[in-house]
Amino acid sequence: MNTLRKSKKNIGFIFILPWFVGFLVFKAYPIILSLYYSFTDYNFFRGVTTYTLQNYKDMYVNQTDRAALIVTIKYVFMTVPIKLIIALGVALLLNKRSKMVNFFKVVYYLPAILGGSVAIAVLWKAIFNDNGLIHGLCKMVGMQAPKFMTNPFWALFMLGTLNIWQFGVFMLIFLTALNMVPKELYEVASIDGAGRMKQFFYITLPQITPIIFYNIVTGIVVSFQDFNGPFIITRGGPLGSTTLMSLMIYNNAFKTFNMGKASAQSWVLFVLLAIFTALAFITQKYWVYQPEDDGKK
Repeated sequence: MNTLRKSKKNIGFIFILPWFVGFLVFKAYPIILSLYYSFTDYNFFRGVTTYTLQNYKDMYVNQTDRAALIVTIKYVFMTVPIKLIIALGVALLLNKRSKMVNFFKVVYYLPAILGGSVAIAVLWKAIFNDNGLIHGLCKMVGMQAPKFMTNPFWALFMLGTLNIWQFGVFMLIFLTALNMVPKELYEVASIDGAGRMKQFFYITLPQITPIIFYNIVTGIVVSFQDFNGPFIITRGGPLGSTTLMSLMIYNNAFKTFNMGKASAQSWVLFVLLAIFTALAFITQKYWVYQPEDDGKK
């Protein structure tokens, strides 16, 4: 009887065993190994010959590595706020009862599904190329289009638009949050004479701040790891202006086979991402509305 009871208690461990083994083999072990390799000059073909801190020093001393770090931070600060603003704006427009709302939801959500694909990146390159669609349309109206592929500023801007274009997920999350705002609050505000702008800033915005916080954190994570656009469209150019850290890690790992340096850069990216995420969590208490706080006032 006791044996039967013990077997029933342990049956849960049997069910999670495949996941646990997979986590150890394919997640935990590679993570620990990459941390070890980050302190070596590990080459894919030669293996480890010496132990060194140079991989981490290069992130501050080497101009190319430092530039990639700065470009990545600029890219995040450019894409995340604009993406959130557009997603919230579209969600507000679609937060109405209409026969066409579901159609437009699908239309705006499609880029979120397709945007990360290689095919869309190739299409984006064709659109913004020097002989592409944008330049062709500008010539038709007698305008000079920016050199998206050769101008450092416009190249980064062009990659940013691809990221921002994929705002569909944020939009749907905002739509759900807007539908959860109590309607009584708007009714009371209308009786008190509050207009739509006041209702938005004093009711809608505070009520959806938890969702804004969630979208900010997920947006930071996604933008820091963006890879397809820089790799397929610009290859990091021109002059390294679109070499994000994800692309730099790939180049070191699979072009020069310097796995030690790539591992160190991966950990720097992880720490950087952790810092930005931690800052978001630390500051949330100053601007994120929590319903349970009402009882404390």
